[in-house]
Formats: sequence, C-alpha cells, structure tokens
Amino acid sequence: MSIRPNAGIAVAVVKDNEVVHLKGYGVTSILTKEAVDENTLFAIASNSKAFTTTALAILVDEGKLSWDDKVVDHIPEFKMYSPYVTENFNIQDLLTHRSGLGLGAGDLMFFPDGSDFTIGDVLQSFQYQKPVSAFRTKYDYDNLLYVVAGEVVARVSGMGWANFVETKIMDPLGMNRSVGVYQRLQDKNNVAFPHSSENGELRQLEHYTKSDASLGAAGGIYASVNDLSKWLLLNLNNGKYGANFNKQLISENNHKELWKPHTNIGFNVAPSPPYKTHFSAYGLGWLLSDKNGFIVVEHTGGLPGMLSRTMLIPELNVGIVVLTNTDPGAYSFSTIASTIADAYLGVDKTDWIANADKRLQESEAESDSITTAVWQTVAKPKSTKIDYSNFVGTYQDNWFGKVEVFLKNGKPWFTSYRSPKLNGEMFFYKANTFAVKWEYRDMPCDAFAMFTLDENGKAIGIKMKGISPYIDFSFDFQDLDLKRIDK
Repeated sequence: MSIRPNAGIAVAVVKDNEVVHLKGYGVTSILTKEAVDENTLFAIASNSKAFTTTALAILVDEGKLSWDDKVVDHIPEFKMYSPYVTENFNIQDLLTHRSGLGLGAGDLMFFPDGSDFTIGDVLQSFQYQKPVSAFRTKYDYDNLLYVVAGEVVARVSGMGWANFVETKIMDPLGMNRSVGVYQRLQDKNNVAFPHSSENGELRQLEHYTKSDASLGAAGGIYASVNDLSKWLLLNLNNGKYGANFNKQLISENNHKELWKPHTNIGFNVAPSPPYKTHFSAYGLGWLLSDKNGFIVVEHTGGLPGMLSRTMLIPELNVGIVVLTNTDPGAYSFSTIASTIADAYLGVDKTDWIANADKRLQESEAESDSITTAVWQTVAKPKSTKIDYSNFVGTYQDNWFGKVEVFLKNGKPWFTSYRSPKLNGEMFFYKANTFAVKWEYRDMPCDAFAMFTLDENGKAIGIKMKGISPYIDFSFDFQDLDLKRIDK
C-alpha cells in the first residue's frame, strides 16, 4: 500500500445525544505547522447543501414559501432549456438533481475560482444548456441549481443566503465560528489551508473563494467539527435543539421532507455485503440509503484540497463528521467515517483505507497512462507545419462567455475572459485538436480543444473535453459550444 499523506483531519462523533469524540489531528498548514483542533475551520463544500434546504424549510414553516412553488414565481427571470420545464420547475426541483441537465452542468463558471460570474449569470445560463435526459426522470448531480435555491432564500427572506444561514441556523445552534462563505470570516486564525497530495507530496494551495457570496449555497460554508456536532444533534432530533432539545428550528414534518427519497439513484434486489444496500436515493440536500438494515443519511463535499463527509444513522442515534484539508490523501474523509460507522452498524470489518488506496492507484495509473500518451504525442516532431493564424481569434459560448486564442511568443495560447485562471499554452495534438496545459495546477484539468474549420481551413468553432478520464466533473468543458465571433 502506498503512503498517502494528509495535512490535517478533524473528527466528531455523537451518540445518544452526547458528543463522544471531538478531536483534530495534524496541521492546518504545512508551512505554519499549526495544529488542527476541534475548532479549526474547514471548507465543508457540498455539505453546505443541507443548510440550504434547512433554510428553505424554515421559510416553509414560516408560511413564506411552499415546496411546490414554481421558481419563476419568486425569480421571474429564471429560465430553463424549454418553456415547459421553466414553467413547471418548482422549489424541490432545485434540490433533487433531476433537472434533465448533465452532471455538473455549468460548473465551469466557478471552477477554477477567480471568475466574475454572478447570480444573474447563473439564472441566465440554464436556457443555453442542453439536457441529457427528460425532466424529472434521471439523477445527475448539479451545483448551480442550489445556487438558485440560495437566491430563492434571499428573495423570500430579504436576507442574503449566507446571512440567513448564519442568523437563522448557525446562531441558534451555537455554531459560533462558522460562516456561510470564506469572505465573511472576521477571524482567519485557526483556519485550515487546502493541500494537494499528488505524487505522495503535500503542496499547500490557496483558499477557494467565490466572487459572489450568494454562490455559497451549493458549497460555501466553513465550519469546525465542534460546531458541526451541534448540527448533527439537530438532525438526529428531527429539527430540535437546545439543552433539553426543547426548541424547534424546523418542524418535524419538514425535517421528514428533507430525508424523504425524492430522486431514485439505484436499487438492488440482491444486494452484496457488507452493507446489503437495497436502495440509494437523494432527498433534499441529503443522500439516503439502507446499510445492514438501517437507514443512513449522509453527504460528501469536495473543493480543491478540502474534503468532508457527514453520516447520520437515525435509528442508532449516531452522527459522524470528518473534515480534511488534503485531496486525495487516500480519501481519509471517507474511510474514517466508514470505519466508525461500521462499528455501529455491526458489519464485518473492512479495510477501507486499503480499498481506497487500491482504487486511487488504479485510477491514477489509468489517468497517467492516458495523459502521458497525449503529451508524448504532443512532444513528437511533426512533419507538417501548423499555421497557427488559422486558429487565432475570439470565440464565444452563450453561457460561458468569450475566450481568445492568440499568439504569445509565437506559440498559441487559450484564455477565458471571465475565468482568468483558465489560461494556458496550446500544443498541437492531432488533426484539428490541440491540448491545453492550464497555468492553474491546483486540480488536474488540462483539456482538449477541438477546432471546427471552414472550407478554407480557418477555425470557426471549438468543442472541448478534459484529457483525463478522471477529471473532476465540475470541469464541464464538454458542455461548451464556442463559436468564432470575429470574422
């Protein structure tokens, strides 16, 4: 088994309404060497989604919103890829990954960070996206529709999403250090820095920050395991909190709605050990499944250099949260949570670390072989001289905006006007295809740029896709349809 270093890890476990484990391990930064403790703040990424659905549940309880409300009733400019879908898209459709759009559609607006896209751009983007399935028929995980859900919270309540979550959820629970997005941190002491552990070496990264704080509804929260232990207890008590759980944050009916299977993910008639899982489904901000006869409610989260996992086993009154500031680090966020959960679920012991390490080695080997072959092809001497001037120009995609192909010291470069970290040299690969090596290296996301040429050999369009088959789904280059706009 290879060694996968982790910078820091924090773990909280609650059982029978008591915190039974609360501890940090490792360091917040490989540069400062400051220790992780139970109050260290981590980016929890998509574990933020359950806070967004809880925020909406509060508004439903207050009578300001209904789960069946049409989105256009609250956001008139919201527009999907067809009039029928636009008119019928309701609040729960924002939360259940059944829109008809593909996995991570539009995420390129915010990955990598540093772009200037706003909530207005998000609301206009869906009409230009192409569906991959019929509306409400298939599960395909998305982020941008949760951003729209955050905008619903803002418009209905009159408070920005981050302010609402902090005021209406975190403050009552006593989550005193947590914030909706990184930019709202007043005290940046004891905050974990993200790290990459590629090739067995740790490298510290910069914090992922969103240009528009309203975009945090899909994954912006920074929290500690100490604060999240209170979040676990709230959910294990059906929306109740306080010293004797005598206060109600959301009604029991609406808490049940969050944990109701809304979108089918999978079903097995003859499930395999150790969990014998029959079904998996998505609720409202939560993944649902059965494991060894118990319902498990969970979610994961991931940003560059930050990974998290939350698990709840309501019938056993158990809650687990693991936060890490290293990606992939043998996926310790997942393996630790699984190991702890297994002890409560009563299943045979599984070496999750070895399993994760094996999967990582296999995927990295396949990815390396493919990407290495691409760059070896790029490096081979070419018998044909390429006239780069045929490719130079400005191109535009309806939702992503303008990009430019230009010459820099005689070499072709690609740059995005609105996402400046997507900037890099282009290398001729084959036929009309170039490989783009981004200057951004926090995540492996180099891409192919495949040009369409006119009858004179001049480029008129670009289609793209990631080079590695294991590229993170949020780099949805394949959804771009870039058309040349300078003639």
